[in-house]
Amino acid sequence: MSENKTKTLETSLPILKELLDNFAPYLKQEKILLFIAIVSIIADVCLRIIEPLPLKFVLDYVLQNKSINILYVGEISPITLLTICAVAVFAISAFRALAGYGSAVSLAMVGSRVMTKVRNRLYAHLQALSLDYHTTTRSGDLIIRISSDTSRLQEILITATLPLVVSILTLVGTVGIMFWINARLTAVALISLPFFSLAVNRLSQRIQTSSLQQRKREGLLAATSAESMTSIKLIQALCLENAFFEVFAHENEQSLRKAIETQRLSASLERIVDVIIALALAVVLWYGSWLVLQNALSVGDVIVFLTYLKNTFKPIQNFAKYTGRLAKSAASAQRVLNIFQEIPTIQDLPDAQPAPMFRGDVEFRDVSFTYGEGHCLLRGVNFRVKQGQLVAIVGVSGCGKSTMMNLLLRLYEPTQGQVLIDGHDIRDYTISSVRSQLSVVLQETILFAGTIRDNIAYGMTDVKDEEIIKASCLANAHDFISNLPQGYNTFMGERGATLSGGQRQRIAIARTAMNNTPILILDEPTTGLDSQNEQEVIQSLLNLAKGKTTFLITHDLNLAQKADLIINLEKGKVSQIINNELSDKVR
Repeated sequence: MSENKTKTLETSLPILKELLDNFAPYLKQEKILLFIAIVSIIADVCLRIIEPLPLKFVLDYVLQNKSINILYVGEISPITLLTICAVAVFAISAFRALAGYGSAVSLAMVGSRVMTKVRNRLYAHLQALSLDYHTTTRSGDLIIRISSDTSRLQEILITATLPLVVSILTLVGTVGIMFWINARLTAVALISLPFFSLAVNRLSQRIQTSSLQQRKREGLLAATSAESMTSIKLIQALCLENAFFEVFAHENEQSLRKAIETQRLSASLERIVDVIIALALAVVLWYGSWLVLQNALSVGDVIVFLTYLKNTFKPIQNFAKYTGRLAKSAASAQRVLNIFQEIPTIQDLPDAQPAPMFRGDVEFRDVSFTYGEGHCLLRGVNFRVKQGQLVAIVGVSGCGKSTMMNLLLRLYEPTQGQVLIDGHDIRDYTISSVRSQLSVVLQETILFAGTIRDNIAYGMTDVKDEEIIKASCLANAHDFISNLPQGYNTFMGERGATLSGGQRQRIAIARTAMNNTPILILDEPTTGLDSQNEQEVIQSLLNLAKGKTTFLITHDLNLAQKADLIINLEKGKVSQIINNELSDKVR
């Protein structure tokens, strides 16, 4: 479904259907609340339809001091009829208020619960999408879809769609009563309906198009903000504040223009509807009064008819209002559905099994990998690593070192060849069971806002302090953590900004040590560190690598000399494999 494809109101309805198909399981879980809402809506509609009737009896009988004969009851005096009508007006209003409360509360609860589950599902689906999707999509735009666009879905599912249903039911009921009062007068009143249809169809198309463009602008705005905030240190260091501000201000201005355009179109739709309603009321008032003068209608009939007509036009006004909301919400719905329609390129095969505990033998057998449109990163890579070996992968930037490890992690799939662990193609196993037995320490240390203890034990439950301290000691991190004001309970800023680069890297190593997996990947772990921090990190990495099959991506040839096996990559090919007999002595 293309985001820039213009859709009319009619094509918003298929979007609604697609939404309902996607979220039907969540709606079924709220059957009791939906039943209460439906009963309340029906009661509300019925009470709206009969609400003006007491006024007719007051005008035609009470104010003219006439008695009325009611079947099975007999003659009722004007004062008694007045009392009944007054009580009826109060009772109808009270019950309608109760029905309105029931529908509003139940629908709000259904909407909030369903949207919470939808947001959870959307977040989980985004995490499941393959790396190639995330490398081509801006994170700020995805954040807008998770937070803002899902909130708008509540309008299209609950606060716009169901009120539209109420409006349609009310319209049908009141038109039926109007035909019962006078068919000719009703026919005159309904002449205005084609004008409503024309205005709604033409403007709702423009509203949805404008709203979709606005949402895209907001996504770009969020993406620019996210990029600048995560790179604030570099931006300030290079004096790029003005450059980023200009980009942000431009996107903000474009978003403002589209927001104003959308609001203007929505307001135009509602005001055009108001004018059409006023014209219809004027025509009905003239023709109805003329019928009274011809003794073809009573005064009560005309007054009640006008009341019903206003009640008829109220759903039409609501229809115009909610149609605008529906068109705007459909734009957000498109953006959310677009994500659900994305299929991960890396998936478990139908017969994939959970992987057994790996020993750690790794083999690349004639592996090639092409990224995007014919950009070949690896060509015919062959090598074998024995259990427990430390392997250094060296080569110039862009030669395919990290790509090779991404294939081992199943972040990408080989275009040709096989990646094997313990003699089995890793595609025969489920993705989660493979990745759970590999640990990674990246060049760019990723830490999360929270305490040091939380970061070391992230994703684990029932972790003892002794285990965390043991992992920290292995990573040479225990001493500096203990010297912090609150020790392991010290709160770090986002991405660990309150710590030095070496400290962040050692905490990441401690986190990896907690996993204790048989295979370890170290991707340029010492880049950007000073000599003292580098030596401490190297020692902690060597401690971590003991007994594990370890892949070390590095440009540091001195560090590579500590490896049992050195693999040199050139332009995506293995140019040399060196068995380093001195590695044990070097370590």
